[in-house]
Amino acid sequence: MANWSDPRSNAAMRATSVGAGAAAYDAGLRSYMLSVYNYMASGVLLTGIVALLFARSEAAQAILFGPGALKYVIMLAPLGFVMVLSFGIERLSTTAAQALFWGFATVMGLSMASIFFVYTGTSIAQTFFATAAAFAGLSLYGYTTKRDLSAFGTFLVMGVIGLLVAMLINMFLQSSALSLVISFVGVLLFAGLTAYDTQRIKSIYFHVAGTDMMGKSIIMGALSLYLDFVNMFTFLLQFMGDRR
Repeated sequence: MANWSDPRSNAAMRATSVGAGAAAYDAGLRSYMLSVYNYMASGVLLTGIVALLFARSEAAQAILFGPGALKYVIMLAPLGFVMVLSFGIERLSTTAAQALFWGFATVMGLSMASIFFVYTGTSIAQTFFATAAAFAGLSLYGYTTKRDLSAFGTFLVMGVIGLLVAMLINMFLQSSALSLVISFVGVLLFAGLTAYDTQRIKSIYFHVAGTDMMGKSIIMGALSLYLDFVNMFTFLLQFMGDRR
């Protein structure tokens, strides 16, 4: 019998193989992004619970607004966790990265407990849900858009650096007008970063799929989106929050 095959059959088999590969990639990507969002949302939830419980404790106000170094430890501890995760992620195990993420969310809750002494509970809840709606829309845009947002990355990062400098300056000036400008710019910057980071996290999946870095990549992606959400919420609260 001649060794012959119908080229149309071969083409169909290749098309089926490509289609199956694309379907597997899409399913893997959805699972990856869902894990990122689950970690991020769980971290925000943990932060909120810790903040509320700590704010209701008798010691919270004395620690956060009184003399002593403990309040500065609480304020700076989240930065320490972020630096360890950012610069040491390659040397950390996935389990260690997960533990650090939950530790970060916990100390952020202690740090953010102060908002319950400054703003009413109703305005905090309203701002939270407004932030959640905006975050969902912006992240969905970053996930679905065909436009390459990488060009905005450097601009947004430089904007955040400039924002930090302005905040440090205003610590001495105590200008209410500058504070409003900082809040407005902060909302815009972290809104842009939400879309940018979502697209960046999505693109990273291609490089980490099936590797040992996948679990740690999920943690770092969740951390990025967590920071975008919490910063957008904090800046937006200065507009929408009703002070006590």
